[in-house]
Parts: sequence; structure tokens; C-alpha cells
Amino acid sequence: MRYFFESKVEKKDAGYTIRIPFNVWEVCKQREVIQGDLVLDNKIIACELHPMEKGNYEIYIADESAVSVELGVPHKILLHVNGSLIRMDQNSPYSFEHPIRKIDGINVIIQPEDGLCGQACVAMLAGVTIAEVISVMDCREWQATMGRVISALNYYGIDHTDIIVYNEGRDVVLPKCCILMEKMGRFCHYLVHYDGKFYDSNLGVLEEYDTSKLLGYLEIKC
Repeated sequence: MRYFFESKVEKKDAGYTIRIPFNVWEVCKQREVIQGDLVLDNKIIACELHPMEKGNYEIYIADESAVSVELGVPHKILLHVNGSLIRMDQNSPYSFEHPIRKIDGINVIIQPEDGLCGQACVAMLAGVTIAEVISVMDCREWQATMGRVISALNYYGIDHTDIIVYNEGRDVVLPKCCILMEKMGRFCHYLVHYDGKFYDSNLGVLEEYDTSKLLGYLEIKC
């Protein structure tokens, strides 16, 4: 999976560090030191993700000669991490070529209790019940990380880009269909954007949304 965001490059010891704007534990299934690579100033650079605390990580670049950008100012970063998804599509009857349905509209689903917004988003996109999605994802309240959501999309054959865009409240032009991630305390709240409307499992169908609350989004192909 790849992750697109803006962050500053800072000098540290014999290398460089870059802050990651999302909780790695909530997105990837890996812990400890994670191997990856990134694109910075049109250069592919090998890197490591180093844990700090509670799922917060920073990127570490050991090769000092690989970095030639200005320090301390925001740069566009495209980070690639191998094996960062939980596989749940091995026995799926669906595929990207034969999805569970063609997404040409969304019916809002209100979650029966707090903490099921990720499952509700998948249910809205797939056209199934939250109960079925809970079974597929094998997770209940407050357990639907973005990694599990993406894996469930794969199970239902719902195609998506392989890049999660983190805009962190900056102005953004949303694609026709996407899953939005809104920061809510130590968790994320997920909702669906489709064709100019916002489908929130807490609030119903919204005509407008304050994108300053938006942490990022994953585009759904439709």
C-alpha cells in the first residue's frame, strides 16, 4: 500500500527523519521497525519506519546522500510499505473484475451502535448489511482500522486506488467516490463521499462537509 502526505524533512544524527501523519498500527498490520521506500523530489529512497509510541512512527533515512531537499519545510511524500494489509479475500467469490455490485448509487446505513462506522462504510459500498461485514472483517466495535476496511473492499471486489491520501485538513478536491477518514480522538470516524454527497453512519446523508476535519481519504473506483 502507498500513502501520500505532506511532511517536513529534519536532520537527525547520521540521517534524516520525516513525521508520519497517521497511526501506523491503525493502517498496517506490522509493528516494530518496518521496511519501506518513498518518493521524495522524484527520487526513490529506501527507508525504515521507526516506532515512537502508541502506533506513532517516523520515517528514518540512513543514506545522507539520498536527500537533497530543503529541510524544515513541507514536501510531498509518497510512502510505500510492503505487506501492510490483512488478507481476507483468499476465499472470496468476488474480484475486481466481478465485484459484488456496480457502484452507481449509495443507500445510507445508520450504525446500530458507536464504533461500527468502518463496517458501515463497507456495507454501504457493497450493498450488504453491517452484520455481514462484521463477519467478513472479523472485527467488532472500534476495531475497523483502515487496513481492515481495505481488505474487506478487496473481499467484495470493490476496486480502489492503492494510495491513501492524507490531506490533514488542507483544501482538497474529492474524487467522485471515496471513504473519508475524520480524526476523532484516538480513533478515526469513517464516512462515504459519493457524487457530491456525504453518507455518515451517525448523521445520515449530508449535503456539505467541513473538510478541515478531514484526515485523509481512499478513492473508490466506480
